[in-house]
Amino acid sequence: MAPKANSAFMKPMNVSAELAAVVGKGPMPRSEVVKKLWVYIKKNDLQDPKNKRNINGDAALVAVFGGKKVVNMFEMTKLVSKHLS
Repeated sequence: MAPKANSAFMKPMNVSAELAAVVGKGPMPRSEVVKKLWVYIKKNDLQDPKNKRNINGDAALVAVFGGKKVVNMFEMTKLVSKHLS
């Protein structure tokens, strides 16, 4: 039997109201949430031009980021997982 892909990563998760405002209504897998988050960040030009690792939150993202205006990519992943259940 072939090994399954990381099922925890692919399992549809419930998306909080704050996160749904950015990525759309769930449930969706974490990988899809991250993909949609990046689409949103790029579409709204929220990546810091001087330091590409930093994301400048707009009103919708600040709600997801727990009130923080600027987060780095790694911190973003951690903050987003609080909005998935």
